[in-house]
Amino acid sequence: MATAQHLSSGSINVAVIRDAARRELLDCLDRCEGTKALVWDDGLTGPFGLIAEYTLLKDHNVTKMVLIQSDPVPAGSVQHVVFLCRPLIHLMDRVAEFIKRDDHPGTSKEYSIFFVPRKTLVCERRLQDLGIMGTFANIDDYSLDIFPFDSDVLSMEHSMAFRESYLEGDLTSMFYVAKAIMLIQTLYGIIPHIYGKGHCARHVADMVLRMRREAPRSLTSQPPQFDTLLLLDRNIDLLSPLITQLTYEGLIDEFFGIQNTNCKLPADKFIDPNEAKGSEQGAMASTSTQKTVTLNSAEELFAELRDLNYHAVGPLLNRRAKHVKEAFEERHDAKTVGQIKQFVTRLPHIQASRQSLSTHTSIAELLKQKITDSSFMNSLHMEQELFQGVDTDKIHPYIEQLIAQQSSLVKVLRLMCIQCIVNNGFKQKVYDFYRKEILQTYGFEHMRTLQRLEQAGLLRLSGVRTYNAVRKTLRLTVDEVNEQNPTDIAYVHSGYAPLTVRLAQYLNRPEKWRGLEEAMKLLPGPIIDDVQSLPSGMEKGRQNLAAVGSYDNPRIVLIFFLGGCTYAEISALRFLSQQEEGQTEYVIATTKLINGSNWLQTMID
Repeated sequence: MATAQHLSSGSINVAVIRDAARRELLDCLDRCEGTKALVWDDGLTGPFGLIAEYTLLKDHNVTKMVLIQSDPVPAGSVQHVVFLCRPLIHLMDRVAEFIKRDDHPGTSKEYSIFFVPRKTLVCERRLQDLGIMGTFANIDDYSLDIFPFDSDVLSMEHSMAFRESYLEGDLTSMFYVAKAIMLIQTLYGIIPHIYGKGHCARHVADMVLRMRREAPRSLTSQPPQFDTLLLLDRNIDLLSPLITQLTYEGLIDEFFGIQNTNCKLPADKFIDPNEAKGSEQGAMASTSTQKTVTLNSAEELFAELRDLNYHAVGPLLNRRAKHVKEAFEERHDAKTVGQIKQFVTRLPHIQASRQSLSTHTSIAELLKQKITDSSFMNSLHMEQELFQGVDTDKIHPYIEQLIAQQSSLVKVLRLMCIQCIVNNGFKQKVYDFYRKEILQTYGFEHMRTLQRLEQAGLLRLSGVRTYNAVRKTLRLTVDEVNEQNPTDIAYVHSGYAPLTVRLAQYLNRPEKWRGLEEAMKLLPGPIIDDVQSLPSGMEKGRQNLAAVGSYDNPRIVLIFFLGGCTYAEISALRFLSQQEEGQTEYVIATTKLINGSNWLQTMID
């Protein structure tokens, strides 16, 4: 079985989650006899690439893989068609359509369907209504609640969790969060301390405690590896996802989008014109418009670059270029057979380093083109003025200009929401102006979009003035930020510290959140401070191990973002764990990895 070494290189071996998911997937497949065609819900194909590669599936008689909206499987090509899909009503209709298109006279196939992460009664009823319930040899769950993205990042890839939980009052996704936490506790032991903030955090904590009471004794057999679980509602910090991320990985996500650790970039930017003329690489580039780049800590250079502010990327690339050049020059010094052999042994690593350097130099150049564009710089300048409290209470001329130019609606709404949050709501006159301009420019169908943003608390009329009080108490804005050698988490936004990460930072102090009572009252939802008891033998061992954090035995905190998490927040948490006073390591879990644009897009009808 293939291994992903980068998943096992962190403070917690998250490859264990991947291995458990693979075993269950193979168990599901082995229950289906004969040669198999996998029919995917297209929303699962990307995340499943993190769990199992085609060669593994092929070993279990999977001969074809198609999307649910694809043409049917050719007659006689397989004996079993296996559907893997989320429990969504519209997907049941697609399953029925696929089966009807796949019904070839004179051939016999079996069908099975596995719901990810679990089947629902409403989906089963829909299959009955469509008249295909009796078609399936197997109807069951594939309880895959969370995907390992990197050595310290887990994601459920539930893009609608925020909308469902905070706008529609559907807490099903929070139940899935609780199930994911229970899986983590099964694999890594009970988490003794649970802290959190927010209504969804309280709901999840209560479900976890109840599931723990109902769980079999085997759950307590693993010694605890996590010291603390921190649950954070996205709506206690609506501002951080909206502000532009200025880390290397964050900017890649802002401009090009990262999906399941992969990013698609313009292929022509990755060709060396001196080497590609007439070559196979040049011919391929002429037919392919995009190059897919995998971004995770398996690549040494990306692991160094990902959390840097963009202004620190160039100097690091220059230093690495010098090292690679010096490494190649060493071949001239190799005189003896032993020296030549030693150089040849190192050559594959040197060549890989050069290729990696070339890739990230090209990406950095692409980012530079984007961030030096006047439109980006104007938006960034406006953001930085707003979170510092400058000109927040009046109609902003730049937003007015963007609307007049019919710029992207998401971009306009993103800046509007930032202004609204930092001003603690709009005056009636300001809001009426913005609303009228948006509806007249982008269409009256976006009345519902504005209503959804109001429901989410992103747009509202003036109310209790909380932002400045929270900003000062938690030091959310920092005037002097050293972007190349940072001393504070605010470097990820060049002056703004994500509130969620600041809360995690204060929780790491001996006094925890004591002293922040007034600021915490201004944030929505209750404070969670729960304890899960451990078996007596484990309790004593845990006290000896983690009574005080140290470099040899750091505290390990699982932070679960309920409603989405940005790459900038992840970078800020990694920065915290690297500080001299930091005796804590963080593993980040989230319902979805987001940026301001794709997050708002889920609320646009």
